[in-house]
Amino acid sequence: MRTLPRRRSNLMVVALSLLASLTLLTAVPVFADAPSGPQVMAMGAAFLFLFVIFIAAYIYFALALQTIATKTNTENAWWAWVPIIQVILMLNIAKKPVWWLVLLLIPLVNIVIGIIVWMAIAEARQKPNWWGILVIVPVVGIIVPGYLAWSD
Repeated sequence: MRTLPRRRSNLMVVALSLLASLTLLTAVPVFADAPSGPQVMAMGAAFLFLFVIFIAAYIYFALALQTIATKTNTENAWWAWVPIIQVILMLNIAKKPVWWLVLLLIPLVNIVIGIIVWMAIAEARQKPNWWGILVIVPVVGIIVPGYLAWSD
């Protein structure tokens, strides 16, 4: 479930991990008794569903970021597929210093820095910088990387 700005993708990974953990925690009482076929099948299906969503989102975000890097002539566009390094790629596209990676680790500061980075990425793609602000809007934040990557 990765295909959003790095901040949003981290949030999505945490949310999916939480959902998977809760699914497993709800399974503990089931397995303590005698697991029945339908319960185990339902839990397996839920886990598989969440896993497929995670993979689809990750591929979407990586493709969008790689396309943005290619269109902005940023070196090493393939970094979009490597989890931690893709943040460095985003900073390179935005022409921000790499030490900002430390700022992205600080709670609440990372939201502001993430918006600034996405605003700079939008400017690098010759789009209005307010597209970077839209990253924090829940549903629209999913669309922003795709728009910046595949719009003319």
